[in-house]
Amino acid sequence: MSEPTGRTARMDSVRLAGLRARGRHGCLPAERALGQEFVVDVILFLDTAPAAASDDLTKTVDYGALALQLVRTVEGEPVNLIETLADRLASDCLAYDLVDEVEVSVHKPAAPIPLPFGDVVVTIRRARG
Repeated sequence: MSEPTGRTARMDSVRLAGLRARGRHGCLPAERALGQEFVVDVILFLDTAPAAASDDLTKTVDYGALALQLVRTVEGEPVNLIETLADRLASDCLAYDLVDEVEVSVHKPAAPIPLPFGDVVVTIRRARG
């Protein structure tokens, strides 16, 4: 795997799963007016060896701080598509210099579908560069 950032080939991951926040995303007026719960999963790809060797939080991603930022994004400016929301969340993750790549899944379990269903999920993968 080539590394656009020039870092080592090590690619570990940190996963934050099931983060819940209320947002007003969607194309329908009712979705904007009432809002609904969104569930976010992110997988950050980075080299965790420096953090592990030093036991130093500054050498990895503070997932608590990241979770707060992701919730602010979900609760923030509404968009029509969860694809757009996923892209914004990926940008939040890539704002951390240590993150080389990210996979983001946005779940919309209360999507306005007039049939029984379990979930709607959009998953994207973005890399630095």
